[in-house]
Amino acid sequence: MKIAIVTDWLTNYGGAESVISAFHDLFPDAPIYTTMYRPKKMRELGKLKNVKTTWLNKIPTSKHQYLLSLMPTAIEMIDLNEYDVVLSSCHSVSKGVITKPSTLHISYCHTPMRYAWESWDFETRLKKFPSILHGSIRKQIKKIREWDYCAAQRVDKYIANSSHIGGQIKKHYKRDSDVIYPPVHTEKFTPIKNPTEDFYLAVGRLIPYKKFDLIAETFNKLKKKVKIVGTGPHYKKIKEMESEYVEVLGYVSDKELADLYQNCKAFLFPQLEDAGIVPLEAMAAGRPVIALNRGGSLDTMIDGKTGVLFKDQTVKSLSEAVEKFEKMKFDPKFIRKHAEKFDVEIFKKNILDYIQKEYKAFSK
Repeated sequence: MKIAIVTDWLTNYGGAESVISAFHDLFPDAPIYTTMYRPKKMRELGKLKNVKTTWLNKIPTSKHQYLLSLMPTAIEMIDLNEYDVVLSSCHSVSKGVITKPSTLHISYCHTPMRYAWESWDFETRLKKFPSILHGSIRKQIKKIREWDYCAAQRVDKYIANSSHIGGQIKKHYKRDSDVIYPPVHTEKFTPIKNPTEDFYLAVGRLIPYKKFDLIAETFNKLKKKVKIVGTGPHYKKIKEMESEYVEVLGYVSDKELADLYQNCKAFLFPQLEDAGIVPLEAMAAGRPVIALNRGGSLDTMIDGKTGVLFKDQTVKSLSEAVEKFEKMKFDPKFIRKHAEKFDVEIFKKNILDYIQKEYKAFSK
């Protein structure tokens, strides 16, 4: 069984790239095909020798998003005829690779192409461009949406990274999927006996939909301490909301982050997320989570056992959840044990079992 791995682009390291890292661990000899590769920004994936890029990689740009309209053509030009199985990790275009009839294409879907199907995401991105270009960009996105739907039908089997994304795949692509939750490196985090517990914690890229402004506003009102870790386009805005209660730390090292997880009172996760790795990292450190009761959190949280779920992205709803949380007790050992169900080694086993089962059925 000869396998190729395909992904959208390798230009920065995040949750999707941790999946590629796990795929590479499973199949170290499999080449990784992608539109663009920036090794210096890819942590452990920056040392790969078997990455094969498209002609887009030769275009000098610091932002792959500028080349989105060219990516469908580039991805379709990748020659995969020699492979028995193609395993794509996709949140954009990689599902659109063309394979021969005897090749099984399994796509691990992080989300349907969000800027094509989710208006809030598209409108947020549109604001970054001069208004004179908005009409042209809308026409381009309409064409990309049409291509994306057609490309989605080329996949033989879909794996969704959460039940929420499984629903999105069904809604936008009219396709069924199986859920395998993304990998968490639980070995990096350890509960401690006596955490400081004098602050709440939030971690992530500082962008609008992650609702760090909601966190800052809520904790300034509650007069409770919260530490916010992360950088991004909204860093300045969130930094302006700092006070004696709200501390914005920006970037921290892996060691500092592990320490913050271990010592926080609870981890805050108010965004609607496709899956969500960081709450599970906090749980791996034995800490409870206060999360929005939608999206990937419904797959990873046990309300009242691993934390508290709340209903609305409002100051009132988040405040009530914090106040409810402070009247409850949680077992760090139980929370850690729960997080271990999502460990990277379990992910690898689930993926390998899935490929072997589906290839056997496909080859009959």
